[in-house]
Amino acid sequence: MRGVVRGPPTGRPPHGYAPDVKPFLLLATRAEDDAADGEYAAFRRFGRLTEDQLHRVRLEAGPLPPIDLDAYSGVVVGGSPFCTSDPPDEKSPVQRRVEAELAGLLDEVVARDMPFLGACYGIGTLGVHQGGVVDRTYGEPVGAVEVRLTDDGAADPVLGALPARFQAFVGHKEALRVPPPGAVVLATSSACPVQAFRLRDNLYATQFHPELDVPGIVARVQVYRDAGYFPADELARVVAEISTAVVEHPPLAVAAFVRRYARD
Repeated sequence: MRGVVRGPPTGRPPHGYAPDVKPFLLLATRAEDDAADGEYAAFRRFGRLTEDQLHRVRLEAGPLPPIDLDAYSGVVVGGSPFCTSDPPDEKSPVQRRVEAELAGLLDEVVARDMPFLGACYGIGTLGVHQGGVVDRTYGEPVGAVEVRLTDDGAADPVLGALPARFQAFVGHKEALRVPPPGAVVLATSSACPVQAFRLRDNLYATQFHPELDVPGIVARVQVYRDAGYFPADELARVVAEISTAVVEHPPLAVAAFVRRYARD
């Protein structure tokens, strides 16, 4: 398919899906290769997907190519240095283009109720598209927090793969303050009321990072040390704190999403 960029080969994950499974599509917006490739590798690893089963488009690198959604099992939107709630006149031309392209694709994804998983930036993207409010009320510093499933989350076929309480990595300047109409809140935390929600049957978004383990977040904060998530001169402290965290369960949500929606 024209314009689809695939990630670097990193070997076939163990217990991968059959070769004829339709791939998933990862829409990425990280300009830094280390962060972009780490995100791609993490979703592949925890989704147990081969390179052929997770296609990637780096939206920050150029316009969104034509996407045939019938060719995919589902769509994933990863994290981003972009903030949905920034004033329009403070957004770069690239960010404005990316947001417009994602909104156009989401029109079709939502209309189809196509399997969708938005992680961090993805919760704001889906939330705003569907009428929610994203602002800086519930931003969280980089670190591990306790996330709690709601009753709906515990009963959900994707988020229900997680324990009732679990540690997850966060780090976001903005968050969903008002869920969109019809959203079912699946997870919450003390500092951020909406840590995950579902729309319709198949549209999911999480504020926490389901793709991050300790090595993943250590690598990411080193890339974004100057991005304003924490004072750059406190990098050593941040790395020391996150390195001692016990974060094991969030990737189960990635595995459950892929397992539920992988199709041939």
